Amino acid sequence: MRVALAALLAAGLVLVGVELGKGALHEPPPKLANPCLPRGGGTGGLDATVQRIVLDGLDGAACRLHTTREELVLSLAPEAGVRRRWDDHTIEVAIRSGLLRSIDEAQRRGDIPDFLVPVLRSVVKHAPIDQLVRGGISLASAF
Repeated sequence: MRVALAALLAAGLVLVGVELGKGALHEPPPKLANPCLPRGGGTGGLDATVQRIVLDGLDGAACRLHTTREELVLSLAPEAGVRRRWDDHTIEVAIRSGLLRSIDEAQRRGDIPDFLVPVLRSVVKHAPIDQLVRGGISLASAF
């Protein structure tokens, strides 16, 4: 057991050494996408459509809040240590409007059928966004 642990530790140190030798400390930070600009399309299927609607909704909320999608998501998790710049109501309004916009875009792209749009819009308009953000409810408890 100790030999395996020592081997894993040595391999980790070698990996860090190689990356540092290749200039990892001098790499520019990753460029974050502008949430106000459309992103490339995804693949088909129900799972991909749901993911795209949610991610587009977060982009819309981040655009409305003049931030990145990443900063918005991190600010929703207190354990991430990111100080939130917005109050709960502002975040709720931004997320709700972002999701409504993303549903409209999904309809325009033909990702969701027209008859389903009013139902989805109603769900977003009445969903307890504040509880979802705080983690007070799960999707499983909604069914």
